[in-house]
Amino acid sequence: MLDAASTALITLLDPWRLFLLSAGVIMGLVLGILPGIGGLAGTALLLPFTFNMDPYAAMALLLGLASTTATGDPIPAILFGVPGGAGSAATVLDGLPMAKRGEASRALSAAYMSSMLGGIFGAILMGISLPILRPIMLYIGSPELLAFAVLGISMVAVLSGNTPLRGLTVAGIGLLISMIGSDPQTGTLRWTLDTLYLWEGPPLVPIILGLFALPELADLAIGRTAIAGNMAKTDARGMFQGAKDCFTHWWLVLRCSWLGAALGAVPGIGGAVIDWLAYGHALRTEKGASQSFGKGDVRGVIASESANNSREGGALVPTVAFGVPGSAGMAILMGAFMIHGLVPGPDMLSKHLNVTYAMVWSVALANILGAGLCYLFSEQFARLATLRYTLIMPTVLGIIYIGAFQGARNWGDLWTLLIFGLLGWTMKQMKFPRPPLVLGIVLGEVVERYLFISIQRYGVQWFSRPIVIVLFAMALYGLLRPLRQDIKGHGGIKGMLSGFGITPQLNPKQLFHVFLLCVIGWALLEASSWNFSAKIVPLIVGGLAFAFCLFSLLNEVFRQPGEAVSTGLASAVQSDVQQKIHMDLESDTDHVPTRTLAIRGLIFFGWLLAFMGSMAVIGLIPTVPLFVILYMRLEGPEPWKLVIPQAIGLTIFVYFLFDQLLTIPWPPTYLGAWFPALKGLIPSV
Repeated sequence: MLDAASTALITLLDPWRLFLLSAGVIMGLVLGILPGIGGLAGTALLLPFTFNMDPYAAMALLLGLASTTATGDPIPAILFGVPGGAGSAATVLDGLPMAKRGEASRALSAAYMSSMLGGIFGAILMGISLPILRPIMLYIGSPELLAFAVLGISMVAVLSGNTPLRGLTVAGIGLLISMIGSDPQTGTLRWTLDTLYLWEGPPLVPIILGLFALPELADLAIGRTAIAGNMAKTDARGMFQGAKDCFTHWWLVLRCSWLGAALGAVPGIGGAVIDWLAYGHALRTEKGASQSFGKGDVRGVIASESANNSREGGALVPTVAFGVPGSAGMAILMGAFMIHGLVPGPDMLSKHLNVTYAMVWSVALANILGAGLCYLFSEQFARLATLRYTLIMPTVLGIIYIGAFQGARNWGDLWTLLIFGLLGWTMKQMKFPRPPLVLGIVLGEVVERYLFISIQRYGVQWFSRPIVIVLFAMALYGLLRPLRQDIKGHGGIKGMLSGFGITPQLNPKQLFHVFLLCVIGWALLEASSWNFSAKIVPLIVGGLAFAFCLFSLLNEVFRQPGEAVSTGLASAVQSDVQQKIHMDLESDTDHVPTRTLAIRGLIFFGWLLAFMGSMAVIGLIPTVPLFVILYMRLEGPEPWKLVIPQAIGLTIFVYFLFDQLLTIPWPPTYLGAWFPALKGLIPSV
């Protein structure tokens, strides 16, 4: 092993291969910074260019890109609250509050350093564990994969924060959303609304951007301020402090890195959920986390980013050892295996061990190069947080629309973005936690698929498998632990129930509960007529979600204000219960009157509808300069000397990157239908 590892390193340090690795790293960082684009498109784009390369050079180029997309992700997440990819959504919770109080450099530095260390630890873990884990991985079947997914869903209890019933409700809704489409067992179409777009379910990218990106931009437009009001702490001192934080909390970095690598090796547990699980782990285990996480605690950034970057090393394990891709990016990487005559399996651990360790070194070196480049330009990135909202909003919104369109490259992606953007903003205003919704959407399909496979293949015997028993026990403990803490905090079940009265406490915000009850009720009514195999899981999940939502509503209607417990010990614990974190970003538009907030919110979403309308008529690329000019002039008004260069620059960037380089198939437009000759003259028409 040591001989193969040293030979692989020497081979990889060839100047040409290092150049290709660096080129991959730069492309990965750029794609990570662009919200919603991700490394998948880039990896697919680079694949044909590897035909004439040797295996070492090909893997250096592809893994350089794949390994550093996650390093660029936290830049828009911290500066604008816009996740660069699904795997950096948890970074927003603490990164954005740090940027708002002028600590953007510290947050960015902590993200870069933890990403680098996480990537290196993930690569080391892969290098050590590949020969050892192979017999263990062969033992893992669908029951174990199901148990892993259930354990992940049990993190809903942690990610629900101080509103467990609301968290369980939205997690149930997330599970229902994951079941939209053609049922894999019977082919029954579930909640597709008679549209072909929903046959395979809504894509994750527009959902993530809608839930986490648009609400932050909406608040920015409503508050009409810069993200950070000062640059007092965004200097070299902040950069040094962020790096120092990672070494101060080295044990947290190590734990979350290994957690990310281990979960990355489990097929189906993608990056969209790994960062939330790591964040939840840090929330449970770090001292004082329940009081400071979500308010700008650097440990939240460190936990999320170290796990996010280490997952690539973990995902390589099943890809190399068994030919089972650990992620979508790894599935494309297997195409490179075939191009170069590499067969995943025993040969990669014997005959081609040098190539395998070259992949490990590529991941490690790419993370070091990526972090170094980010540090080089970090101060310039941090200054973006001090710009007026009218300067950054049109550019970010334009890129978000293109990023969302990568979901299925269908008009439905843009409607999904808008619908989930409105839902996410409403949930944020009503203090409904959004992380459990994402967890349910990501893991729901995995749970249902492996549940049916386990039952069909093993009957009921799969319950007795040792790993399944251990993981189910951990999941049950995770779900019941917050309930036990609340009961203890209220001095017992009797104390918990004593806070209720018969006089209802009504307020307009409870209408959102009623709306959710209506949606879940409609879903249950639709499901009742399906084939038994297709409806059994949706009915169980929907019934539980309906019950949780109803209990949450009754809890708020009949709980009396100012309830207290009598004993001193119970009072202390009750205080701790009440201080539990709200596991989501809180809206910072409280200073805006309700009427003004509603009007500005409608104006913001009106701009989004106008963008879509213009795109339908004249195409996306002509819409970009038109949108930039109108938004900056009408919302600002910004001077023409800033408006024109930004409109031209963004249009050229979108044209060359997305139209010429990535050759995105733009949706048809009315102008193209009316005047077909314009299709060859104006891009995207």
